[in-house]
Amino acid sequence: MARDNHAAAERAALCDLLGELGPDQPTLCEGWRTQDLAAHLLVRERRPLSAAGIVVKPLAGHLERVQGRYAAQDFPRLVDTLRRLPSWSPLRLTAVDRAANTLEMFVHHEDVRRAQPEFHSRSLPADLERALWTRARGLARLQLRRFPATVTVESPGYGEATAGAGGPQVGLRGAPGELVLFLYGRQRVAEVELTGPDDLTARLRRARLGV
Repeated sequence: MARDNHAAAERAALCDLLGELGPDQPTLCEGWRTQDLAAHLLVRERRPLSAAGIVVKPLAGHLERVQGRYAAQDFPRLVDTLRRLPSWSPLRLTAVDRAANTLEMFVHHEDVRRAQPEFHSRSLPADLERALWTRARGLARLQLRRFPATVTVESPGYGEATAGAGGPQVGLRGAPGELVLFLYGRQRVAEVELTGPDDLTARLRRARLGV
């Protein structure tokens, strides 16, 4: 893998963890065990038209059926397939893989890690943190665009960005990876600091963020 392809590194680490845990362990994705999460990732990469059901509601039933068929497969086979990009896919181009999968693999790796009772925070490489901060800025502007406050998103050592629809000041501060998790809807487990009016910070912790 390319040295700076963190999508590939997170994929490999996720697959190693899935292999260690087995098919029936919890994840942070509501209703999904580890087998379901692996099936989701395979549908996303190998059945992209079916995966459109994630955001196109009329296709949600079709997606559920396709994902169910993947989830019914032997778990070691699922994980082994997930380790390898499809031979026909543009994801085999490193730049495309980085763009499409850095966040996806990082977030789902943490979905598995942080659902386990022995979870502990990990130290991320600085270049991965820089890549995550770049994505976090765009995520903040997208996910918080309707939030009724001026949200200053800050990552010490990396920078800050302003998001929200305007109004009272709210601060969201943390390491880039923690900010990404927060903005992907994992507020419960993201290690961040929120400052500002209590009603707004509580509302932001409960907000529906992510896809």
